[in-house]
Amino acid sequence: QVQLVESGGDLVQPGGSLRLSCAASGMIFVVNDMGWYRRAPGNQRDLVAVINRGGSTNYADSVKGRFTISRDVAKNTVYLEMNNLKPEDTAVYYCNAKVALPSAPSRQENYWGHGTQVTVSS
Repeated sequence: QVQLVESGGDLVQPGGSLRLSCAASGMIFVVNDMGWYRRAPGNQRDLVAVINRGGSTNYADSVKGRFTISRDVAKNTVYLEMNNLKPEDTAVYYCNAKVALPSAPSRQENYWGHGTQVTVSS
């Protein structure tokens, strides 16, 4: 029904930058909140940043001042600009979207992408 496709993960040196993208497609009535989560080896999946349709954002304390989330509402796409990357940012990054479907426009469904690997290492 709905697919989330992430891109932009890579190997980068400490202090470097990356930009992740995630596009939602399929049978969509409206995409509400979009966000990024990450899972480091041996850890649970944690929130990185989230943005609503109005542009309000929320960040994990560990990324504040280094990461910026943004979105293109018309394209159902969310971005994560990551600067001053640290080895502890190494993780699989997952896109998340809260989507209302045409068949049930008053209800939100939760969707995840397959993840994109970010590795920060010298």
